[in-house]
Amino acid sequence: MRRGETSTGAETQRTVEGDKKCFGMRTNNQSFLRGAPADFILLGVSDRPWLELPLFAVLLVSYVLATLGNIAIILLSRLDPQLHGPMYIFLSHLSFLELCYTTTTVPQMLVNMSSSRKTISYGGCTVQYAIFHWLGCTECIILAAMALDRYVAICEPLRYVLIMHRPLCQQLVAVAWLSGFGNSLVQVVLTVQLPFCGRQVLNNFFCEVPAMIKLSCADTAVNDATLAVLVAFFILVPLALILLSYGFIVRAVLRIQSSKGRHKAFGTCSSHLVVVSLFYLPAIYMYLQPPSSYSQEQGKFISLFYSIITPTLNPFIYTLRNKEVKGALRRLLARVWRLRGG
Repeated sequence: MRRGETSTGAETQRTVEGDKKCFGMRTNNQSFLRGAPADFILLGVSDRPWLELPLFAVLLVSYVLATLGNIAIILLSRLDPQLHGPMYIFLSHLSFLELCYTTTTVPQMLVNMSSSRKTISYGGCTVQYAIFHWLGCTECIILAAMALDRYVAICEPLRYVLIMHRPLCQQLVAVAWLSGFGNSLVQVVLTVQLPFCGRQVLNNFFCEVPAMIKLSCADTAVNDATLAVLVAFFILVPLALILLSYGFIVRAVLRIQSSKGRHKAFGTCSSHLVVVSLFYLPAIYMYLQPPSSYSQEQGKFISLFYSIITPTLNPFIYTLRNKEVKGALRRLLARVWRLRGG
């Protein structure tokens, strides 16, 4: 009996050790398809059911307006010969990425708000935060390029065509897209390796890297540090260039003698300044705070603001405050009307 008990005990011990090894392997590989959760639950405003219907209506209207507005700017920049300048190259790319912004997140939010099953697949979640961070960093650099364009237009008007030539604009746009992709790739590689230990509930409207890090059950020091460094670089460096450009612009404008000239110069920059403020203020609050003080409850509403409200407002800001865009829009509508009449 004792020999049998000893044998049984040894087998049990080996089984436990084997289970521990298997569990360790599963934990280490949690983020891959075999060990990853099948889907995540996006809470949104599930804790406030009364808010779902009005928010659904706001999101639907905003999405339609953002889509139509950004498509209109892209078409105008392509079709109207007077909008082929450097500023409109950047503006068309800005509109395109904001169109992608909203399409990446809003349809999923609308589906979840109209259903009792508020889930997103693991793969869908990964694609969502990968594209979202790619577009966010790309926008930072494009806004800085637009500030450079305004600086050259106001401070070096005689050399504007020579400096801001089309190949340079295309190179700046390429740098923006490739840099954003590189940042997103690093974030995805680190985030997909995080274990979640069965946790599936994201207190957010869509998948974002900070929310994924918060959900993980592992030590996220490397993820936190990498996110902080990359986001600080992609937010603070372009922002510093924007502020520097506008510092030189203000100095140049104040030297203009006529008030009409000063007003015109500031008017060419006002739309860009408003867009920069709408983008950077929530981004700074969202990403440039210590991970320990990150509040998912506040963060999800800030994410909602810059993922739908900002892309909705930007086309109207540039259309209503820009005479060239308004003129191009009138010409396009007149052309369409003539085609219908003919």
